[in-house]
Amino acid sequence: MSLIARTPKQLGETLRRYRLSAGLSQAELAARAGIRQATVSTIEAGHAATRIDTITTLLAALDLEFTVAPRSKGSEQDIEAIF
Repeated sequence: MSLIARTPKQLGETLRRYRLSAGLSQAELAARAGIRQATVSTIEAGHAATRIDTITTLLAALDLEFTVAPRSKGSEQDIEAIF
């Protein structure tokens, strides 16, 4: 599964989907990542001020990584429709 995320809200939703597909609760993911469950909740809610190192720690706990690519031609509304 590969999803596009252009906004903090979309990134949070993407991480939530991966967490659920891994069969993890927020608390279980937080324990794996060494962060608080409330932090996982905040990120999944799309909080814009989340530190990049917290995001990368969460990605690692989900066995995910960032991929930087040129923007697709789809509009933000097209991408929102995925969610």
